[in-house]
Order: sequence, then structure tokens, then C-alpha cells
Amino acid sequence: MAASLAFIILVGFFADALFRRLRLPGLVGMLLVGVLVSPHVLDFLAPDMVAVSGDFRKIALIVILLRAGLELRRDSLLKVGRYALTLSVVPGLFEIAAIIALAPPLLGLSLLESAILGCILGASSPAVIVPFMLDFMERGKGADKGIPTLILGASAIDDVVAIVYFTVLMGMYGGGGGRWLYHILSIPISILVGIGSGFILGYILFQLFRRYDFKPPRRSIILMGVAIALTWVEDVLHGTVPMSALLGVTAIGFVLLERQEAIAHIISRELKRLWVFAELLLFVLIGAQVNVKVAWETGLAGAVVVLGGLAARSIGTWLSLSGSELNPKEKLFTIVAYIPKATVQAAIGAVPIAAGIPGGEVILAVAVLSILLTSPAGALGIKVLGEKILVESERPSYSFKELREKLELPRVGERILEASTGLVWKVIGEKETWREVRGGKPAPCISLTIWQEPFESGPGEGATRELKFSPVDEPFVRKWSVLYGFGQREEF
Repeated sequence: MAASLAFIILVGFFADALFRRLRLPGLVGMLLVGVLVSPHVLDFLAPDMVAVSGDFRKIALIVILLRAGLELRRDSLLKVGRYALTLSVVPGLFEIAAIIALAPPLLGLSLLESAILGCILGASSPAVIVPFMLDFMERGKGADKGIPTLILGASAIDDVVAIVYFTVLMGMYGGGGGRWLYHILSIPISILVGIGSGFILGYILFQLFRRYDFKPPRRSIILMGVAIALTWVEDVLHGTVPMSALLGVTAIGFVLLERQEAIAHIISRELKRLWVFAELLLFVLIGAQVNVKVAWETGLAGAVVVLGGLAARSIGTWLSLSGSELNPKEKLFTIVAYIPKATVQAAIGAVPIAAGIPGGEVILAVAVLSILLTSPAGALGIKVLGEKILVESERPSYSFKELREKLELPRVGERILEASTGLVWKVIGEKETWREVRGGKPAPCISLTIWQEPFESGPGEGATRELKFSPVDEPFVRKWSVLYGFGQREEF
């Protein structure tokens, strides 16, 4: 397995670099590498690697959903909340309805088998969509209308709804149709339980991080451990209490951003470094799930079904955005952003075969074909149209991150020494604001609240001060220095 892992990292990295150099999304290169090295083509992956690929993909998906939650601001979410809900349900229903109409005459499937196929294809891929949305959010593109936030939130719920529909139909096929009401009700229950669990865990982590001064990257390690454990709880409760753990993972990040914004940004930056590795695993291993031979056998009929479903989904997406402040070009971008298929299709595409459904092989073939047709094309479309259509905000949120790094600012909880007075202070708060600089233009400003803590072994009268830093100010280290280990009784 070690050799397979090394191969994935090295070849995936160079494929990513090559496609970026060609001005194409790097993940397209990684997906193609996965297809080539899969057991269905060149068979370069060790059996052990294939066996644990599902766990690796889940961990990588957790990393990206945590990052999504740590960037998901409440004001942006409230702005698009209504449309995020309609966008998470309506387009998928349109796609499922179109596939139910097309699959029987073109693929020879029954209505129930066609509906099962529609539910598999009706889910978008957060693994492909979320990285682009995070990049746009960090650069402030589309931020004024909350477009990346809208797509990010809707795509997560969209998957939950599609999977629950799929579960209902599989139960009906196996003679468990009597539980259809339970499965239908499990949609809102799984969403609420998942988000509620995330809120509770996020608040517990907030209290923990506030009390103890964990040094980087220990906060991120703890956060990852809790998020992975939450997905394990979902597996344990499967069939008893419906829960969407991935929504809960996003909610954990959201709570930390709301309660401790400075620490949330620090963790997000650390997870962004981890994502470089996780991204390679995720997309190469998703590509490795693709059986090109099976996809080829479906031929033109399967492609027509996939494209027909996407056309119906596009109509549903446009209708979902009726009344919103998005212009036609921005609605077009949202339609394209909803195209990619990968994660859910790779995860449940083979379930009908295992259940003994006669059309299971055809269903799997079309699911695989949907990944081949939509992942590269959708990724490329999101990249190109996003750059051209999304308007960059005059006050992009990523400016604060750049400013924090440029001025070398300390973290909340760290002790700092003032060079001119020799006094020791503790950073107890951080706030992102804006202020006018030369020429009257708005510029990002980070305000630090510091407290002269009365240490037993150091000076202090308990006073507080506020320090403000903008792009025109000198780096923090010119007049201050960070003290590690000074007076920290509860540090890990």
C-alpha cells in the first residue's frame, strides 16, 4: 500500500501541475490519473489501497467540509437561506423526473429501476464543487450576492435529499415499502440531527479552545478527530436514528467561526495546507472507482439519459433562483456549478447490483458514465465561468488573511512583549473591520484586544488596550514579540 500511496501523491501532483499549466482545473488531471491507475485499466493500485480508499475519501471530504464551515459566515448564509433550500430540492427532483421518463425507452429499465438511477444521478458532488466555492469565497468573488455560499450550502443538503430518496426506493424494491413514511420523514430529521450535533460539538470545542491555549496545529488535530468521530456515530446509528454527519461537520466549523473568528481563520489556514495532500487522495481515488469498460457499454443511450437529466436539472435550478437578485449570467454560473457528479455516484452506484436488481449493471454503467462526462466538464466550466462572471467584492474577506500573514500578527491566547515598555500582554480578542486609508479608500483592518494579565511572575495591572493594523502599518514584530511559555499554566 505504501508504494500505491507514493504513486498517487507523485503522479497526482504532477498531473495537477500539468493541467494548471494548461489553464485547466488541476482536479481534472487527478481524476484522469485515478481512471488510468484503477483496477479497471492499468491496475497500479495495491488491493489494500483499493480496500481502504473509501475511508481515505471520507477523511478528505471531512477536511474540505470543515474548511467550508470555517468560511461560512452567518450574514452571507442568511442572505441566501431561502434560495439555498429550494436549490437543494427542486433541481434534483427535475433531474429524477427526466431520468424516469428517458431511462425506460432508452435503457430498458423499469420505472422503479429508472427512479433508483435518477436518485443516484440526482446528487451533485461536493468534492468537486466545494473547493472552487472556497477559492471564490477567499478571493471575494461573488461575495456581494453570496453566490459561492449559496452553492456550497445547497450542494451539501442536495446530497442528503438524494440519498434518502434512494434509500426509500431501494426499500420499496426489497419489499420494505411499508417504511416509506419513515424514510421520507428521515430527510428533515437527518438534516436537523446532523446540524444540531454539529452545533453542540462546535460549542464544546469553542469552550475547550477558549480555556486552553493549544499550540498549532493541535486545535486542527482535535477538530479533525471530533469530525471523524461524528461520521463514525452516523454509521453506528444507521437504521435507528437518521443523521447527516457531513452537515454536522460543516456546522462545527460554522460555530467556531461565529464564536472565535480569529481561531477559526487559523484552523482554516492549517486545514488548507492539509488539503493539498487530501485533495490528491480524494480525486485520484474517485477516479479509481470509475470502470471505463462498464461506462463504454452503455453507449450513446446512457449519455443521452445523463445529459437529459442535466438539462432538466438546469431548468429546475433556474426556477429555484426566480425572484433572487442574481442576473442571468450568475444564474448560468449556478447551473454549471451544479453539474459535476462524482462522490455519491461512486459511493452508491454499485448498491443496486449488490441488492440483486436486474438492471443493476446498467445503473452502475450510467453512474460511472455520469462521472466521466460531468466531473471534468463541470470543473472546467466552474473555473472558466466563475472567473468571467463572478464580480469581485470591493471588500473581499481574503484580504484579512493576507493582512494577517503580511503583518505577522499573533493569535488569540498568545502572550506578547511590548519592546518600548517591557510589559507583557495577552491577546484576548480579534476583530476584522474596515477603515479609510490614504485617498479615502476602504482597507481591511484587524483590531487586536490585549490584556495586561496580572501574572505572578511578571508585570501587569489588568489593563486592556486595542491595537489596529491595516496595510499601511508596520509589521507587528517591529514593536512587539510573541512570548512562548510565559505564564501559561493551561497550555497544550
